[in-house]
Amino acid sequence: MKNNIPKKELNRIKKIFTLLSSEYQNPKPQLNYSNPFELLIATILSAQCTDARVNIVTESLFEKFKKPIDFVKASNEIIEKEIFSTGFYKQKTKSIKACCKILVDDFNSEVPNDFEQLTKLPGVGRKTASVIAGHAFNIPAIAVDTHVKRISNLLGIVNSKNPDKIEEELKKLLPQNDWVNSTHWFILHGRKICIANRPKCDLCILNQLCPSAS
Repeated sequence: MKNNIPKKELNRIKKIFTLLSSEYQNPKPQLNYSNPFELLIATILSAQCTDARVNIVTESLFEKFKKPIDFVKASNEIIEKEIFSTGFYKQKTKSIKACCKILVDDFNSEVPNDFEQLTKLPGVGRKTASVIAGHAFNIPAIAVDTHVKRISNLLGIVNSKNPDKIEEELKKLLPQNDWVNSTHWFILHGRKICIANRPKCDLCILNQLCPSAS
């Protein structure tokens, strides 16, 4: 761990990660997909929407839209109707169509397996790129979503609301082979125990290590 954090604090953080990795072994993405392209579309749709809802929508969506060109050729109205229930459907439709056009024109209809190229696609920020890189291409990455941001701060692992800064700090504290899984540790812990505004501190395995425990 290359940083200036005191040894005692590093040991506390290390114990937290050890407990989380033991509690949530072999975590998997909650989004359903069968290839990098489907993961890309599902992740774009997941913005401000639950994974469960996205999975309901993509079950039929991926039957009708199998390749980038299918979205490019479809009218906005047709796509909007398909993804309406995920919210922000007009903006998501614009992002998906623009993204798919670039895939068709510049990448032979394939999702690029390069992190920086992923971040340049419409509708794809660092969080989405990290999800795709980690799960579609096994590229070490940490996706900082609301759970990761909230819980890493509550645990005193980081002290920032900036996702890029949080990502940078977590990468210093974790070996690369834990980067992808660490995102899921925070997400699963946030959904099961450290629920926003109603945390189950009495049931938390991190109770004795958490400065925010009540």
